[in-house]
Amino acid sequence: MYLATFKVGDKEDWGLVRPEGGLICPARLWLGEAAPPTLLEFIRSSAVSDGVRLGVSAPPPLGDKWINVDDVELLAPIPKPIRNIFCVGKNYLEHIEELNKDGKISGANTQYPQYFTKATHTVIGPFAEISLHSDITSQVDYEAELAVIIGKKGINIPEEEAMDYVFGYTIINDVTARDLQKNHNQWFKGKSLDGFCPMGPWIVTRDEIGEPVELDILSRVNGELRQSSNTRNMIFSIPKLISILSQGLTLEPGDILATGTPAGVGMGFDPPKFLKPGYVVRIEIEKIGYIENRFVE
Repeated sequence: MYLATFKVGDKEDWGLVRPEGGLICPARLWLGEAAPPTLLEFIRSSAVSDGVRLGVSAPPPLGDKWINVDDVELLAPIPKPIRNIFCVGKNYLEHIEELNKDGKISGANTQYPQYFTKATHTVIGPFAEISLHSDITSQVDYEAELAVIIGKKGINIPEEEAMDYVFGYTIINDVTARDLQKNHNQWFKGKSLDGFCPMGPWIVTRDEIGEPVELDILSRVNGELRQSSNTRNMIFSIPKLISILSQGLTLEPGDILATGTPAGVGMGFDPPKFLKPGYVVRIEIEKIGYIENRFVE
């Protein structure tokens, strides 16, 4: 299933999407008046989540319950996450290589996942404009990433059971101020400016993707292809990332885990290709769709 959060006028809602037909059905018309008020609450309901995984929540037939996606404003599927977005750095070997031009790659870079977080206020919609915050940074970069949505609570999750904790997937652009990242000698500040986590366009439930998760992932800047890879090239698989992250740390339904970016980021070019006012970044992932954001002053 494809599940989206959207706005009609001033009213925020969520519902079931048919991407191939460009249609969306509000949750209350799909699940009845007992439908949870938000997509996040839907995910956090273990009974409903189990139902989605088992495929028992049948969509309504086409008709007047469905509206045109073009008539709504798509928001981030989870506009207000309950916790910071969990992220993984350096999870594609070619990305590590482009950031280590002297060729000296420490074995430690591929021995353990590098986790960090982005603040919740960074989350914006899949087609929203993004401020470059040019008063404090001149090195804004893009990072195409597959994000995993956790579907049930768990701690110390065995790797072989980790996929049972996945609700679905979405797309994230892990926008980064490289100069702030360097100046502060850590990643949180440079990745947590307002608007630095466009997400969407919807959540695709686990059953739609198949396993292992091997999806083409790419980014374009003003139409120029910059990143092109496949999630099979991740150093740490989704089950391993979930399992290690959950060691001594309880994961909650609705948690978001961004799985890292492949080679082709702006900082990897010589000279670097950082974003400027008016630039449009499009992130595409197979079987999910795309997000596209214009950067402004």
